Amino acid sequence: MIHKDEYYMEEALRFARKGEKEGEIPIGAVIVSQGKIIACAHNLTERLKDTTAHAEMLAITTATNFLGGKYLNDCTIYVTVEPCPMCAAALAWAQIGRVVYGADDPKRGYSQYTPSLLHPKTQITKGIMDKECSEIVSGFFKKLRK
Repeated sequence: MIHKDEYYMEEALRFARKGEKEGEIPIGAVIVSQGKIIACAHNLTERLKDTTAHAEMLAITTATNFLGGKYLNDCTIYVTVEPCPMCAAALAWAQIGRVVYGADDPKRGYSQYTPSLLHPKTQITKGIMDKECSEIVSGFFKKLRK
């Protein structure tokens, strides 16, 4: 039986793979409220020519529009890679209840800069399907360098 965190992370990976097929850095995010996915996204920085079009930012916008408010305190975001400082700050402003991520980002992850960037009440779970999440990103960059 698959654990619910792994189920939702697999959904985030599905969106990461979709982004990769479109030439985007393969990072995916889903936001869950009351056991239902209310937002899903992958990076769109290349397509939109927008450095802020990260999967987390797009998912936040979709989720707040769906819920009709700016706070996500009863929601969980599942993201394949540790959020960058920009995304972590946006998640803090949205007061997300929980952040679950797969792979650490030792170069650009928020915890490398400001570990306390998220809202103080936000719960953090890391390392869910970390191998799969890191392999998709490292594989993407290996192909890019060839």
